[in-house]
Amino acid sequence: MKQIIFSCVFLICLCLSTQAQVCKGFIRNDQGQPLDGATISHAKSGLHAHANLQGAFILGKVSVGDSLFISHVGYQSSWVRVTSLIESQIYTLSYSTQPLADVIISAGVSASHIIAYIDLKTNPVNSSQELLRKVPGLFIGQHAGGGKAEQIFLRGFDIDHGTDIAISVDGIPVNMVSHAHGQGYADMHFVIPETISKMDFDKGPYKATQGNFATAGYVSFHTKEKLDSSLVALEAGRFNTFRSLGMFQLLNETNQHAYVATEYVYSNGPFESPQHFNRLNLFGKYGFQQPGRSKGFLSASHFTSQWDASGQIPQRAVDAGLISRFGAIDDTEGGRTSRTNLNLQWEKRLDKGGSLQTNAYWTNYDFELYSNFTFFLRDSVNGDQIKQEESRQIFGLSTVYSNRYATGRATVSLQAGTGIRYDQTRGSSLAETRNRKDILNQRMLGDITETNIFGFVDLAFQWRRWEIAPAIRVDQLRFAYQDQLLPFYRNDMQQKAIVSPKLQIRYAPNASVQYFLKLGRGFHSNDTRVVVEQAGRQILPAAMGADLGLAWKPMSRLLFNAAIWYLHLQQEFVYVGDEGIVEPSGRTARKGLDLGVRYQIGPSVFLQADYTFTHARALDEPKGNDYIPLAPLNTLAASLNLKHHSGWTGSVRCRYLGDRPANEDNSLIAKGYFVTDANIGYNWRQWTCGIITENIFNVDWNETQFATTSRLRNEPTEVTEIHFTPGVPFNIRATIGFRF
Repeated sequence: MKQIIFSCVFLICLCLSTQAQVCKGFIRNDQGQPLDGATISHAKSGLHAHANLQGAFILGKVSVGDSLFISHVGYQSSWVRVTSLIESQIYTLSYSTQPLADVIISAGVSASHIIAYIDLKTNPVNSSQELLRKVPGLFIGQHAGGGKAEQIFLRGFDIDHGTDIAISVDGIPVNMVSHAHGQGYADMHFVIPETISKMDFDKGPYKATQGNFATAGYVSFHTKEKLDSSLVALEAGRFNTFRSLGMFQLLNETNQHAYVATEYVYSNGPFESPQHFNRLNLFGKYGFQQPGRSKGFLSASHFTSQWDASGQIPQRAVDAGLISRFGAIDDTEGGRTSRTNLNLQWEKRLDKGGSLQTNAYWTNYDFELYSNFTFFLRDSVNGDQIKQEESRQIFGLSTVYSNRYATGRATVSLQAGTGIRYDQTRGSSLAETRNRKDILNQRMLGDITETNIFGFVDLAFQWRRWEIAPAIRVDQLRFAYQDQLLPFYRNDMQQKAIVSPKLQIRYAPNASVQYFLKLGRGFHSNDTRVVVEQAGRQILPAAMGADLGLAWKPMSRLLFNAAIWYLHLQQEFVYVGDEGIVEPSGRTARKGLDLGVRYQIGPSVFLQADYTFTHARALDEPKGNDYIPLAPLNTLAASLNLKHHSGWTGSVRCRYLGDRPANEDNSLIAKGYFVTDANIGYNWRQWTCGIITENIFNVDWNETQFATTSRLRNEPTEVTEIHFTPGVPFNIRATIGFRF
């Protein structure tokens, strides 16, 4: 640890003391937006640099009159001439219809950044759920009527609803700490997919800007700064499904712009008991800037949703003919939720170089969920329905300082930040209920306060064809719980800190290949109720990971990526929200292989495919009883996408999730599935129309599965077997939109 800190300080001092013949500038697109990750290459010296989040770059050993080659995935590469070393120059790149051809492999740009950009541009999404599927190897499953956060699978994890993946939108964390239903609960349904302009992701605990929950990886979404035009769209299809969308440009001036977006969704779903699912989203964003000095964004959003659900059904009930695949044992499940966000993002360029980025946000959140997993196991008369509920306020503030320094043939990027997140949850409860009306027994009820203060330093030292990036992050967490069911007042508190060092090394011997090594330590916090019960022991289990891989571009329109990886998790205590109990688990180890390909077959046709293999085991259990339930073994996702200049668009997408163990001894198997979706559309002048289909071959598949012990009303004893939520059968929807 001391060596890492010493190296960082040494590099900073070296940069500050030896700047000469330095060229500074900014890379923008046609709309004046910064192009972070753009590559700037110096023809004479062979040196290169990369633009940061503000589009700024700095490059040494440059003279007036020299030529620079600028490239960015999705934009036309360009040669430019240096006209001044005194003032920063602005260079503009135009959008390209051949994004793969313009990809330049270098040491300073991660493969995941390139993949995220290509996938979002060549394969647009139709729902907020599909946004998460943009992460290669990430699978999701819905099992509660469409309104509950999806179950997530990634890198051998059944992440539940977000325990081991950090998700954010415009700097606002999506994950909920110490949630009534499960730790890290991440509900993405407040996002209108058409407002998303870019995403960033990485697998493993290697990013210093990401803290709690970033063990298997992180995903960061960014909304559009402004609209090119206004849009109204309608969508309707099977199962009484309806969606309306409106995006309206309110202001589009040189130094300020504003827009609002609204979305309403209704569906009964394929189930025999209608879901009555409805969701309303509202979003507004205002941007302002002082050219060359500062810019900021103020956004607000509100989301509300309610639904009924048929829940997870036992396989034996279907086999016996008691219900169909789309039937229910208890069709009174369901819930409601809402979320309101206010967000201020501010970026200021400093007089002596560098910039400050500040993000302040507030969230108001409500949640109420009714579930029945075991039917009549505990209560043979009233049934086992439970209610989980909470009301929450979240406050957050973070500031990040960024700068770049040139030292002859080397460039050093510095990023240092600090921040705080404060969660205040009131009335977090677990109760036994009947018919969503009668409360039979209040099992848990309390108030939670959780505070996370953090700081990090991240350096990236670029020298010739190498980039070496050491980083360190420190998190201090404070937990407090007041149990409202106690006959007396008691406020239990615990606190703990964790230090997370990280290191990334990239080497690009030429413009066609990049090798990388990633090492890092991360963590996910345990639920506050676990923390106070365990008296502060093992409350911040760490995750240690390593990735070794490459990105290779053997042809101008072909990109391969591959990685072998390992991830070790320490002992942890898991709070099971459905039971209100603490369930211990030991150390785990996961290792695997990731493979991906992106190929532009022709000017308008794109192919992408991602395959993952994972071996996941519990380390403290005897062999044969060490399987990790629901850990994916093999996954495959592929798509063929069309985006033609004549106006035609379309795609065929398939996803495969292989068989996997449902319990620790592998005696119960969660069956895999292979599902294919397709859509086609046409753009004519200001009009857009299309057809969206799901499960075009109408296969029977299970979207989520669990090994559950349950008892039906007339059964004499309990039974442990697979309980599942069926995946959607063939579904078709038509859509029409108008831009103005």
